[in-house]
Amino acid sequence: MPTLRIRTSACAALAVAALAAGTVLTAPAAGAAPRAATPTFLSASQLPPHPTSSWTAGPVTEGFPEALGTCVSTEGVLDYDYRHREFRTDLDTGAVQLTVVTDTAAHAKALAKHYDDLIRTCADRIEQSSPDVEAEGRDYGKLAVEEGARVRGLHTETSWGANDIALLSVGRDNRTVTVVKWGQMGDFDDAPVAAFKKTTVTAVNKLY
Repeated sequence: MPTLRIRTSACAALAVAALAAGTVLTAPAAGAAPRAATPTFLSASQLPPHPTSSWTAGPVTEGFPEALGTCVSTEGVLDYDYRHREFRTDLDTGAVQLTVVTDTAAHAKALAKHYDDLIRTCADRIEQSSPDVEAEGRDYGKLAVEEGARVRGLHTETSWGANDIALLSVGRDNRTVTVVKWGQMGDFDDAPVAAFKKTTVTAVNKLY
């Protein structure tokens, strides 16, 4: 699936910046959080419709997806139960969903805020780490679903002509947090915001 075209050095700088921003949920000496019920993922048909190509869903996989690494990471948080599913079309559009099962609703609330803060500040961190990239973020607002969700957009354009648009959302149902990302080449005019909001609501409602 397409990802933001940030140089390797820029990605490394972003990781450092995310860590420097604060380790909001440091892991306790006892180790990883206990496992809970397994959440359900989106299906291909529940992604924003592509005008010329159908979506294909990959398998549900253990671990944190690299596709979220530009804006969202595991730095400074507990060793939670991370699972993800990637989606693709035959063209330039892709998506990914992450689910994180925490040990308490309070930790899930803090983690959802942490992820949303990372997405909110992602454009600034990209520009600070790479002078060859212009980035802009937009806030598309909150969604009334379970314990809440929020949708944001991110556009990047490089000095060598790469132009990418992404929509990202963070939602929570009790102790579980989900992050959904949609991306393709283009700008804000190409972003299916209304359809992505519907996808986000479905993702949160479908967790359990």
